[in-house]
Amino acid sequence: MRRVFALCAASSLALSAVAMTGPAQAAPFHIIKWSGSNFCQIWDNGVPTKPVPSNYKAVSKPVPTFDAALAVKAGLMKKGVCKL
Repeated sequence: MRRVFALCAASSLALSAVAMTGPAQAAPFHIIKWSGSNFCQIWDNGVPTKPVPSNYKAVSKPVPTFDAALAVKAGLMKKGVCKL
């Protein structure tokens, strides 16, 4: 039983190391604005699908963190581009 546990632990560590050394990903967040309204939303590019419905427009450049996306959205709200 200890050997099985040790094997599982070793394989988990190996997979973690491979995942951490993978290629760098693009910035995962940007702000989208829905057509016909001033409602803006933070979208995670890591989600494998696109927003539904598809009547949206990206109104910001991609940013690396959710906190940075919140700051961008706050700036867009101050400028009047977004309402919520």
